[in-house]
Formats: sequence, structure tokens, C-alpha cells
Amino acid sequence: MTRKFAMVSVGILIGLLALGGGWYFRSVQPGAEAEVPLAADFTLPDLDDKPQALSQWRGDIVIVNFWATWCPPCLKEMPEFVKIQQEFGGRGVRFVGVAIEDKAPVLEYLQRRPVNYPILIGGDNGIALAHQLGNVINTVPFTVIIDRQGRIVHRQLGELTRTQALEVLEGMLSKK
Repeated sequence: MTRKFAMVSVGILIGLLALGGGWYFRSVQPGAEAEVPLAADFTLPDLDDKPQALSQWRGDIVIVNFWATWCPPCLKEMPEFVKIQQEFGGRGVRFVGVAIEDKAPVLEYLQRRPVNYPILIGGDNGIALAHQLGNVINTVPFTVIIDRQGRIVHRQLGELTRTQALEVLEGMLSKK
């Protein structure tokens, strides 16, 4: 009887996870039927401690990437982001990195591996912001793609590959 109860409990748990996962991924993937949410404006300091507001890039396609120097998948995707920024920056694509740690390790890392897009220092505020933008499991990397009107059109938990990024950008760039 205990074994049967355990199997039923596991079955119920799997069913609830499937329902919850289906709801979540439908709500965060491009083409979802739900209304596309506007990205909340935020302001975080850059590497020179100057406040930078997301709203300054309104009108561009903004790819906000939450990352950390201690996160191997974060560091793996950054060279591709540099390439995409170089290729599509002239067409209104703007990467913005939000480091979810203190400035010192970020500066140290960027001295070895510079990037061609703004890096903001989020620390604990960055973690809260990522959660507000849809990072419900508090993972890094986490990326949000925002269209020219300020609407969130894609959320990516975990690594965003070049192929995935270009798939999302392709439709957005053709609408300009």
C-alpha cells in the first residue's frame, strides 16, 4: 500500500509539473497568445558608476543578459553576443549585460575579455530585476529580448545560443 501511494503521489507531482511547465513556457515563449508584457524601466550603474536607464535604448531591439563571472554558460555565450552586436548594432540591436555581482570581479574579467556593449552592475538588485522580468527559478544566464516598442518578446532561462538569438531577431529586424 505504501508503494502504491508513493507511485500515485509521484504521478500527481509529475502531472502538476507538466501543467505548470506548460503554462510557464507558453507564457514566456515568442508567439504566446497572452498579451506581450512591457519591460519595466530600470536604472543600474555602469562600470564608471554612472546610472544607466533601460529607457535610453527605447526604439532599439534590446537584449538584456543577466550574467556572472563565476557562471561558465554565461561566459560561453558572451563571445557570440559580441559578434551579434558587431553584426547587427547598426540595425538597432543593443546588448546590455547586467552582472549580478560586485564590480571588482566584473572589471577583472572584462580586462581579459572585453565586450562591445554596455555592462551594468546589478548585484542583488540585478537578481531581483531578473526575477521581475521572468526569471522565476533565479538562474544565470537569463536573457530577455525587448522589441522596439519596449515589449518583452522572448525570455531565455539558461544559455542563449547564436541560432536562438538570430531566430528571434530575424522577424524583428524585418519589421523595421
